[in-house]
Amino acid sequence: MKDKSVCEEHGFLHIHQEQSVPLRNFLYYRFGSLEKAKDCAQEAFIRLWENCSKVSFDKAKSYLFTIANRIFLDDASHQKVVLKFEKREASTDVRMENNPEFLYRGEEFKAELEAAVSSLPDKQRTVFLMSRIDKTPNKEIAEALDVSIKTVEKHMTSALKSLRESLDELNHYKI
Repeated sequence: MKDKSVCEEHGFLHIHQEQSVPLRNFLYYRFGSLEKAKDCAQEAFIRLWENCSKVSFDKAKSYLFTIANRIFLDDASHQKVVLKFEKREASTDVRMENNPEFLYRGEEFKAELEAAVSSLPDKQRTVFLMSRIDKTPNKEIAEALDVSIKTVEKHMTSALKSLRESLDELNHYKI
């Protein structure tokens, strides 16, 4: 594969087939929105195509994930401004999720668990979902996020601790 070029249709299609689902999942874990993840993954592939002459075939995966992460960070900066105006609505939603009746129903418990995962800090959530859902090895997670393996392990430990605490809180609502 080393003599393939990103600018050749066959090479680009190969990269797209190999990386579209992992890239979309990576962005989904970061954004929490499948639609936004699909749009941003598409944007990352467009940027790869536009810069194909500057990117070697071996570095295409790394380039895609770096661009995707930058897209996420740009969006996160924008969302901070938007969230300042939506704080009142968010506090109402949190109170609804802590309603004991809400917790006793199966589908509703699933929603609470998803909320606990969503409430994890971005990097913890990303590491947790890549590890537990995609079964991605820590080394590959570290490469995708451009951090050390020890950092991945730390994020995973913190995520598990936070989720245990959240689930332990749910158990206190028993009557």
